[in-house]
Amino acid sequence: MRIGVYGGSFNPPHTGHVLAASELLRSLRLDRLLIVPAADPPHKSLPAGSPSPEQRLELCKRSFAGVPGAEVCDLELRRPGKSYTVDTLTTLRERFPEDELCLVMGSDMLLSFQTWREPERIAALAELAAVRRDERPETWEQVLRQAELLRQRFAARIVTVENRCVEISSTTVRRLLAFRAPACLVPEAEALILREGWYLTGADFRNLSLEALRDLVLPLHDEGRRAHVVGTSDTAGALAQRWGADETAARRAGLLHDLTKALGGKEQLHICEKYAMILTPTQRENPKLLHAKTGAVLARTLFGESEAVAEAIRWHTTGRAGMTLLEKILYIADYMEPNRVFSGVEALRELVWRDLDRAVLLGLEQAMAHVRRQGKTLDPDSKAAWEYYRKVTERSE
Repeated sequence: MRIGVYGGSFNPPHTGHVLAASELLRSLRLDRLLIVPAADPPHKSLPAGSPSPEQRLELCKRSFAGVPGAEVCDLELRRPGKSYTVDTLTTLRERFPEDELCLVMGSDMLLSFQTWREPERIAALAELAAVRRDERPETWEQVLRQAELLRQRFAARIVTVENRCVEISSTTVRRLLAFRAPACLVPEAEALILREGWYLTGADFRNLSLEALRDLVLPLHDEGRRAHVVGTSDTAGALAQRWGADETAARRAGLLHDLTKALGGKEQLHICEKYAMILTPTQRENPKLLHAKTGAVLARTLFGESEAVAEAIRWHTTGRAGMTLLEKILYIADYMEPNRVFSGVEALRELVWRDLDRAVLLGLEQAMAHVRRQGKTLDPDSKAAWEYYRKVTERSE
């Protein structure tokens, strides 16, 4: 028989995994496809609060139940220690000595294959099958080049699968679940998650202390954005002290301002649908720009933040004419916090302690110039804000 081996943390398994399984069984002409959830993935640490290996196994059983030929296997859960692929394949080779093994991996995993434990032995134990994780041509070109390098280096047998795919990751699914938004899950698996309160679905985000809010929010951001979030929160707090605003509110707004920034356009629209947000045609055409709006809605409805905090988050990317003190503070803190590096930022950092309105005007001018250089259309709210603060500063001269 021809047996596919599809491993991963499946934290949680989602419709992208399920579609990939169906595509693999068909395109690779597999007799069986073993779904092998890792107990302890060697290449990453599972986020705090993740379901146990046994619970993820149950989620896999529910998710793949409708895929003929797919079988959920508990092999790595019964073996202590890290869940190394080479050990799994060695066991399966002993179990199925006469059968052909085909190790399935996402395109991202193939690109890092040479860093795995004993890649040459893995290549000897099984054929490698790389599947698409997204539709970008440049990614697939990388995969094809990597496949050729691995053939030369490890004498690997590699097939690249031109499969349909759902462009979503388990990380994004976890975020959507935390945000109480549609999350691309098989209904039976979603029902179990909601019943057990996994992935923060049972958590109460209201009335959190500033420290608890920070601990909750930072893991929901991409790792590379966390320093910016902390920097914005700290800068907003310091500016609130300087200009007489509510320091706690400023710090909370800073922690939450980019809450949905890591989500793609489709996921932004999922949140808009969930929370019945009315969008303009321009917003629907550019959903990646919605993170300020969706972040504001979540801050208000899910986190129970004040209207002042929610509105500051809503306007932190574009600004608006006649911003409140807190809105101005968050707008400029986001733009010039210590991790920002661009020409003119030092002048902005010096000015903001002397004249907040002039700093907002300078920030708007710099942001609008950046948009023009990129050949993009200026947001009408930014234009209105610039005109408003230009007049405000002229009157104060």
